[in-house]
Amino acid sequence: MKVYFIGAGPGAADLITLRGSRLLGTAPMVLYAGSLVPAEMLSHCRPDAEIHDTAELNLDQQEALYRRAQAEDKDVARLHSGDPAIYGATNEQMRRLEALGIAYEVVPGVSSFTAAAAALGSELTRPEVSQSIILTRTSGRASAVPETESIASFAAHRATMCIFLSGQRLKQTVADLALHYPPATPVALVRRASWPDQSVHRSTLGKMLDEVKQKDWLLTTLLLVGEALSREGGVESSLYAAGFTHIFRDGDDRKTKRASLQKENQA
Repeated sequence: MKVYFIGAGPGAADLITLRGSRLLGTAPMVLYAGSLVPAEMLSHCRPDAEIHDTAELNLDQQEALYRRAQAEDKDVARLHSGDPAIYGATNEQMRRLEALGIAYEVVPGVSSFTAAAAALGSELTRPEVSQSIILTRTSGRASAVPETESIASFAAHRATMCIFLSGQRLKQTVADLALHYPPATPVALVRRASWPDQSVHRSTLGKMLDEVKQKDWLLTTLLLVGEALSREGGVESSLYAAGFTHIFRDGDDRKTKRASLQKENQA
């Protein structure tokens, strides 16, 4: 018996990994976060799977299901939104499984922050603009953010930031960012990335609050900020430049020298 923590991806049913889909199709018991994972994702499950929505269950109730699966020698697919490693609430489950002597495995998934970048058609890292991405969130009732990880302190780096759960504290979040990012800094709100009702709003830090209604962005919203989101051209990466060489490709200059040496040797 084994528990598989599977990243369901950001929402679209076809953004689960092949491995995740295969394991869902074989597991006799499935636990999924119904508040965040769309019901369409359950189409990957086997027809006779026993399915439980964990939005309605506390941790003790979920542990009871793991205990029963252990007694019945049934594998369990535990379906989490996005990637289980990011705000997945998996650690406490894993510790309980270890105490019960139940083996588990983690299957990575597509995170909503990469789905948001895809929706924007943006690369989050750009040469000489930002080579770092800060993933953080606003504080919530279920889990507070440590003071040392405040949005204001991260903003001082002026790297690309992806802020989860930002919709309910949008005004304060913008105020914290404005301590360090200029008003003209590009920002974007992405709600329910990859879902059929996905919403996107592009703006600048100084204008965004005047353009949106906070009530429209309360749940499952990511706020992305940073110069990397700019539509304007910038410095191109040297990776594919004609003169850039590496172990897999000669640059134009090296090719010319090699051709010249070959001619000399043939002569």
